[in-house]
Amino acid sequence: MAETTLDAETPSQAKLAGGALFLGLIFATGQAPFDLWYLALVALGGALWLIRAAATPRQAGWTAWAFGAGYFGFSMSWLVEPFLVDAAVTGWMAPFALVLAAGGFALFWAWPAWVAARFSAPWLIVPLWALSELARAYMLTGFPWGMVGYVLAPTTAVQWLAWIGPHGLNLLLLALVALTVSALGQRDWRAGLAACLGAAMLFGIGWARIAPPAPEEGRPVIRLVQPNAPQAEKWLPGRAQMFFERQIRATAAGPQPDLILWPETALPMLLNHAGEALRIVSDAAGPVPVLIGIQRAEADRYYNSSVLIGPDGAVRDTYDKHHLVPFGEYMPAAWLFRHIEVSGLAQRAEYGYSAGPGPRLIDLGDLGTALPLICYEAVFPQDVGGAPARADMILQMTNDAWFGQWSGPYQHLMQARLRAIEQGLPVMRAANTGVSAVIDGQGRITARLGLGLSGHVDAAIPPPLPPTLYSRTGDWPILLCLLGLVALGVASLRRNPIDGTGLRG
Repeated sequence: MAETTLDAETPSQAKLAGGALFLGLIFATGQAPFDLWYLALVALGGALWLIRAAATPRQAGWTAWAFGAGYFGFSMSWLVEPFLVDAAVTGWMAPFALVLAAGGFALFWAWPAWVAARFSAPWLIVPLWALSELARAYMLTGFPWGMVGYVLAPTTAVQWLAWIGPHGLNLLLLALVALTVSALGQRDWRAGLAACLGAAMLFGIGWARIAPPAPEEGRPVIRLVQPNAPQAEKWLPGRAQMFFERQIRATAAGPQPDLILWPETALPMLLNHAGEALRIVSDAAGPVPVLIGIQRAEADRYYNSSVLIGPDGAVRDTYDKHHLVPFGEYMPAAWLFRHIEVSGLAQRAEYGYSAGPGPRLIDLGDLGTALPLICYEAVFPQDVGGAPARADMILQMTNDAWFGQWSGPYQHLMQARLRAIEQGLPVMRAANTGVSAVIDGQGRITARLGLGLSGHVDAAIPPPLPPTLYSRTGDWPILLCLLGLVALGVASLRRNPIDGTGLRG
């Protein structure tokens, strides 16, 4: 397709990119802690309008990239926080990390716009964009943070996750907004009516799925312990002892629950040397089992782990985190970074943790089985769905002190809600600095302890719901659907090809 020459009435690249960047900032307000989903939908529609207005594929691609750069740059501004914990050493990396991440993730939004414009098929951007979001969730270990459909998290439409998962929700949202933009642009009342009916189905069917909360009477009780240890102080000798004592007091408080959950890396020593500390925890908990986040060493490897201890203080089960944070818990191409003396942020070992073997369940006796997740692992729908069997609950321990006190902890909490809906399982999360919460299988928060507070919260463990469709199928159906839609688009282009002037024959 030949690129057409811009005329005086065609928006310049600067105007398109500037408008798209602004709309990306507005789109970011659909994420926590703002949750302004209605503004986000308008911004997404505006971005699709600008992409359609581009005169060339290059303009369309750059416009979509600017939209993504504004969105990721604002919504993921928490990325600078880990580098500021030890600002004298790693602070210089903060702006580079945010700019490179935002620009890199924006590329996943740019190429669908370029392809759709290249073949003069504006509608093709919908399946390609959804397919690109799916790729972002898997490529290079994946990073599905802040996907397009997540702006619907505060609404009833989020219940569609139980049937079609996050990538299906991305497709539905993009299709509905694109249809609305097309209806307005062409003043097509039939397309407008279809968009209205689609919106009614999206929100109405989601609302119809919501059932009353299960009664709490007779349900086992979990205690979530939150010491509120700022990351810059967490390992300081005097402060570490104070944070440990906070957790002991919270553990010993009466009346006794049925299960106690501590946050990620809650003990300031390796498991190999934690015998005395575990006995103190056991004495405080009495007969109640405690799941604790701790680091451990085996041979020359280090692991970010959780251990289940019983009333005798002995370790009854161990889980090693398997989906590690690049540059935070391990260094990709460590041989290269070793030469420039750059190492990760969160690891005890010089160049990172080792990954555990994968998802697994832990046996909690009469309470059933639980799927343990450590921090970042709750971001990945495929990891939660990859457990060897269906659990009765999900237990997430996390150290959100790395994310600061702004948007990161709330976005992390939001994603825990989404995993609950996808699987129909309750999620209990203990967060070092908050937000600790109990979430039922429909994503409702039934108890919480806010950000920046210390203490504990006791709450009934919600019952598991019947297995959801998405929990049975995973991402394969939506992947095949997206590939099928793209294949149909390619076939239609072959039947109606583009001539050398960029017009269809």
